[in-house]
Amino acid sequence: MSKLTILLAPALCAIFGNAVAAPAGNWPAPVKAIEAQGVEIVGRFDAPGGLQGYAAMVQQRPLAIYLTADGKQAIVGTMIDAKGANLSEAPLQKLVSKPMADKTWSLLEKSAWIADGSKEAKQVVYAFTDPNCPYCNKFWNNARPWVKAGKVQIRHVMVGVIRDTSPGKAAALLASKDPQAALAQHELNNASGGIQPLDSIAPAQRAQLDGNQKIMQQLGFSGTPAILYKDASGNLQTLRGVPPPEVMEAMMEPKK
Repeated sequence: MSKLTILLAPALCAIFGNAVAAPAGNWPAPVKAIEAQGVEIVGRFDAPGGLQGYAAMVQQRPLAIYLTADGKQAIVGTMIDAKGANLSEAPLQKLVSKPMADKTWSLLEKSAWIADGSKEAKQVVYAFTDPNCPYCNKFWNNARPWVKAGKVQIRHVMVGVIRDTSPGKAAALLASKDPQAALAQHELNNASGGIQPLDSIAPAQRAQLDGNQKIMQQLGFSGTPAILYKDASGNLQTLRGVPPPEVMEAMMEPKK
């Protein structure tokens, strides 16, 4: 399935026909064979050249499948026209990428996060954060100009994955009377260890941490910081680690 198949088509507009979700399992045999390999089939769309297109997802990534006219073979890959335009992008965006992004954003909104910055900020950034993560601390420091200017609110989705003390520290921050102030104080004192971990994590905070870690794993992240935001076009973007300056600026102040 890793093979890239290039098909020539006469015009980009030919792809913008019907794009619909179809009942699960209602697929032609070649498409079902691909589904059996662990690929989630999301919907179908009209494709150029007499082909039927299918939008799919594997490991949180969109994938295009094309069924030949006789219905006996399926081709996996990107369809390119004679001018080099990607004909698979639009239907995948409609059927897979946007719904997946909306679902991801909804999951993040419902997670246990600590706000860093004004609720009036135009830009919202989510960051999976471990209290013992030095790169999370660097990201926190690098974000100060935008946070202090009221341009962005960073929502730290707290997890405890790095050290034995990480869950206790994350729970202490979540259980604080003023989590935002506690997080700021922790990051300022990060070099000396920051907040003291709780000896015993209450059920409420344990549930919050478990929920956050589950979301983190669902999104395919294993380390911190893992950062998610919407770009100037409203598309969901993800980053792992500390963003370089040019990426940081584009993330904090998307140019419309």
